[in-house]
Amino acid sequence: MHSEGKIESKCRVRNSGIPLDLEWVNAIRINRSAIERRMATLGTRRTVKKQWQAAWLLRAISCMDLTTLAGDDTPGNVLRLCAKGKKPVRPDILAKLEIENLPVRVAAICVYHNLIKTAVEGLQGTHIPVAAVSTGFPAGQISFEHKLEQIYASVEAGASEIDIVISRSHVLLGDWQKLYEEISAYRQSCGSAHLKTILATGELATFTNVAKASLVCMMAGADFIKTSTGKENVNATLPVGLVMVRAIRDYYEKTGFYVGFKPAGGVRKAKQALEWLILMKEELGNQWLDASLFRFGASGLLGDIERQLEHHVTGRYSALHRHPMG
Repeated sequence: MHSEGKIESKCRVRNSGIPLDLEWVNAIRINRSAIERRMATLGTRRTVKKQWQAAWLLRAISCMDLTTLAGDDTPGNVLRLCAKGKKPVRPDILAKLEIENLPVRVAAICVYHNLIKTAVEGLQGTHIPVAAVSTGFPAGQISFEHKLEQIYASVEAGASEIDIVISRSHVLLGDWQKLYEEISAYRQSCGSAHLKTILATGELATFTNVAKASLVCMMAGADFIKTSTGKENVNATLPVGLVMVRAIRDYYEKTGFYVGFKPAGGVRKAKQALEWLILMKEELGNQWLDASLFRFGASGLLGDIERQLEHHVTGRYSALHRHPMG
């Protein structure tokens, strides 16, 4: 599965967007009760055990944007995060799993703009990209001109992935033209850097709004759509994830463009990571189980996954403090 994903990502054409199709957007209807019923049974219908669970958890690590977005972030914290991103699982656990020679690492390191250069230095010699949050993260309540300046500055500083926040007011007012123009401008400002659009789904009021916003962002050229900033009262949930991945599937079927998905905020347990991976496999297939098309936005998740992997090889649960970044 690893090799297939790599081949596909090399051949895949980046989403360049399409003209805004308001007829398609306005035709969207979401059955909330059906979505919630579908997700209520996900964890009971599908389970992964033993060595297969360990393999899926390693896949989760490879799809992780290891993140620090705190007010007390320092260069030292970020360098520690980079070191953990390069070696996310303790060597003794990898040895017991008999995979010590595999290049296990996270997908990216995500930081605020002023710590991009520190992260780039900490990841020197690796292929792990630096992702930066931008456009007035998390609320997005700054001028449009300042938002574009932030993107340009982060790309110039070395970020190769930009996580932007949309203006929620465009969605709540149903102004899809303005949202499309906003995301198109962000996409152009990113240049070769990949654009991940954060919808802040907990603030969009309805599943229908989430679906419409997802589609408009993809039409405008987003490389990824992302659930949350992690700062809202409600962040990544499986029902909202199902709405978004089905929008991705519809967009792919009609345009041929692959768009990635990133749940973020509140994903802290290994069991949750497995549920998200199962959702992706069921709805979009194995090709989306790859860091080029699927990411977790996570800070505390890695510690729990490493703890579960240690339990797999020893039969015992260790204290969380035994695992760096736990």
